[in-house]
Amino acid sequence: METDVESARSKPDGGMPGLSVRLLGPLTIRRDGAASVLPASRKLRALLVYLALAPHPVGRSRLCELLWDVPNDPRGELRWCLSKLRGALDTPERARVLTPGDAVALDLDGCMVDALEIGHAAAQGIDTLDADRLRTLAGLFAGDLLDGLELDRSPLFNSWLTGQRRRFRSIHAAVLERLIATLPPESDEAIAHLDNWVELAPFDGRAHAALLAGLNRRGELDAAEKHLAAAEQLFRAEGLDFASLRATWGMMRGQRSPASAQPPCASTAPGLAPTSLDTEPVGPSQASLAVMPFSQDGAPRGGLADGLTHDIITRLAKLRDFFVIARGSVFALSEQNIAPEDAGRRLNVDYVATGTVSNPAGRLIVAVELVEVRTARIVWAETFERRPDDLFAVLEEIGNTIVSSIAAEIEIVERNRALLKAPNSLNAWEAYHRGLWHMYRFTRDENEQARHFFGRALRLDPTFARAHAGLSFTHWQAAFQRWGDRDRESALAYESAGLSLLVDDHNPASHWAMGRALWLRGEHDDSLYELKQAVSLSPNFALGHYALSFVHSQSGDPQEAISSSDHSRHLSPFDPLLFAMLSARAMAHARLGQFDEAAEWALKATKRPNAHAIILAIAAHCLALAGRLEEARGFAAVIRRTLPDYRADDFIGTFRFEPDAEALFRQGARRIGLG
Repeated sequence: METDVESARSKPDGGMPGLSVRLLGPLTIRRDGAASVLPASRKLRALLVYLALAPHPVGRSRLCELLWDVPNDPRGELRWCLSKLRGALDTPERARVLTPGDAVALDLDGCMVDALEIGHAAAQGIDTLDADRLRTLAGLFAGDLLDGLELDRSPLFNSWLTGQRRRFRSIHAAVLERLIATLPPESDEAIAHLDNWVELAPFDGRAHAALLAGLNRRGELDAAEKHLAAAEQLFRAEGLDFASLRATWGMMRGQRSPASAQPPCASTAPGLAPTSLDTEPVGPSQASLAVMPFSQDGAPRGGLADGLTHDIITRLAKLRDFFVIARGSVFALSEQNIAPEDAGRRLNVDYVATGTVSNPAGRLIVAVELVEVRTARIVWAETFERRPDDLFAVLEEIGNTIVSSIAAEIEIVERNRALLKAPNSLNAWEAYHRGLWHMYRFTRDENEQARHFFGRALRLDPTFARAHAGLSFTHWQAAFQRWGDRDRESALAYESAGLSLLVDDHNPASHWAMGRALWLRGEHDDSLYELKQAVSLSPNFALGHYALSFVHSQSGDPQEAISSSDHSRHLSPFDPLLFAMLSARAMAHARLGQFDEAAEWALKATKRPNAHAIILAIAAHCLALAGRLEEARGFAAVIRRTLPDYRADDFIGTFRFEPDAEALFRQGARRIGLG
């Protein structure tokens, strides 16, 4: 084995444990202080780590599937690996490698295993630990789990390893943040840990702010300014806003004094529960993506393909749906002629997007692929062919479609993966996507299920802005559809949206949730302001454009409603809320007196999956205004099968129409007996 490693935990009698195993960093096994040597087999090391972290015995078939790419005798290779593990772990007094039935397990009770030690602390709650215990845990993070080890043609294991590495990085960051909070912010120890935290989470504004505060209190202003400049360059390369961090530094400089300068690195945000890790892993709060530079035959770097790549990276980063690798990193790897899939593994990301650009006479052709790194599976592929009459407009259109499609496809894959997992095994990211699946079913029971999973995501990661926004959506839906007390649900929608903004006010979903919550409260102008903020932060945020259409369709500018509806559908043509996008346009046409158009758009909405009673009601009223009374009465009859007392007051009370629009829809209701 590689390096000398000391145990982090002593035996009850004060001595060191007889067996210690280090899984973080170089894999090391020590017995009574002496290193045990394993054969140079990567599969053997992978097997050891997998069994060490497995909560239950693992079937041999599962292990063969996980680690072997259908060799001639996978069970024979497994038996060989197990015999070598017995030699390293077993003693005459105690067998550590157990084979109950057709399964395999490791008995590591009484051993010091760094990863298990850390997992136990996470289950206990990082925020409950004192400084000494936190120091001990921080010292256990000597590197990634199985540092440097990757298995060719073992996608299941690599997927598992990627998830575990992220889990331990999340715990590492939590340990550092909590430890820093217990130390004098200007101390050498705190600064060292802050450096580690920034390196571990380079885009965490709290880490940078805390480091700047510590340097400021020490009077190391030059060092702080240099760090600020480097961080700004990093953030700008990632397309992330840096203004708030620079403003924070300006405030520190303006009130610098050892007694008053308090580091903004508390482990909790105002109004949030203290950060802690439950018995389940926090897991990653985002999937990760690398967009490799598009290639263009015969064209030098810096041309059309590079410009399109940079634009896509920037737009995806602004969505904040997932972590996007910075332009500098992917271009540096591309210049080394590293294949996209290999670059994805080196960057330790979940997905890689790549493409080609060609411009034969009179045409522009862009081909793009989205690949899931751990399985090498093509998730999405498309070829765009356009006549470049206005090259910049065409590139804008293609770039918008690529960005929206990548975001939608990743969300679908992550959601489907979460659906296949046991609910109690979901991490925060997975629980969030499970919540989305239920949320988009648009029934009362499914809405409650969505609320449950968003709540689980937030218990695991209280700083998950999109989960707060999702929770706000469930309360909004309950208020909108009268599944609960409207005032209470409106207040809860507003509260959850506020928490989403509190933890990430640059997330478009946070402003989207707040805009919708303000609409429920009747604050029309403030609602529009927040929704415009959402699409300003991310012009590709389809739901933001839809929500603008929804608000304008009732009491704003109906032409703007039509434009926003069209744009939202262009950005997300298969969106789960497509029925709502179509209905918003229908109501806008009705307000413009274009009743035939209103009826047609409303009918399109009713044909979409999960179109609920309110969508049918919009169709009934628009058809009535268009004089298509038989069709309108048919929809009214369908509504009254589930809502026998449904009347015009129910329809009008659902929305916030201006007086002329309210009178118009009441006229339609009277024509079909809903008045």
